Amino acid sequence: MSDFSDQLALQGLNLQAVISLDTLPDPVRDTLADAVNELAAYRQLLLLGHGGTRLWNAVNATGITSADPIDDYTAAVIRTWFRQSHPGVRHHILYPGTRLVPLQTLGELCGWHFPSPIMVGVNDEWGSWYAYRAAVLADTAFATTPPPDWKSACEPCEDKPCVKACPAAAVSPQGLDMHACIEFRRQPASPCQKRCLARLACPVGRAHQYSREQIEYHYGRSLDTINKFS
Repeated sequence: MSDFSDQLALQGLNLQAVISLDTLPDPVRDTLADAVNELAAYRQLLLLGHGGTRLWNAVNATGITSADPIDDYTAAVIRTWFRQSHPGVRHHILYPGTRLVPLQTLGELCGWHFPSPIMVGVNDEWGSWYAYRAAVLADTAFATTPPPDWKSACEPCEDKPCVKACPAAAVSPQGLDMHACIEFRRQPASPCQKRCLARLACPVGRAHQYSREQIEYHYGRSLDTINKFS
């Protein structure tokens, strides 16, 4: 499936996995069945993500100015890829979309996602500088993807720089105090409004760290959401 790996990776979707639907745990299959009609019409689920800055650069190069430029770009890339490389193949983009999709659970099944104290998945290659961008049901017969040889980078970490760097004392080895985090971020002139100092302190995957503009974009959007619904 070189076209799958190469064409989409060049456009920023450089994390890819193919999962056979019949190997998914029943709770995950039930969630997918609730999100789409006729789940039996599809054989595989394609999980796509990005690591590093390539997707961000690709989106900016297009000049997209919609409300959700990354989601809109991702969906457009996937539709074009199916139309050009696999015409007529039945597929359904679950995410981006409006239905609940267990992305982190799927990432755990693929060996991508390992829990961390900052409530962002961290693995020993990309650190926390990756994200889930698409989940697609498809009537395809690609070779399934074996999990990569990634492991938790947090379990063996004794220094825990993320804990020490959090000015809100919201991060601990046991996890994130979301209330404390949110309240600190909402304070006037908070240093965490458009970045996470705990996340930046983690040394894992630092070579793939997002650009300042990319970090500020994502954290700015999350703060807008917090202020809207809090």
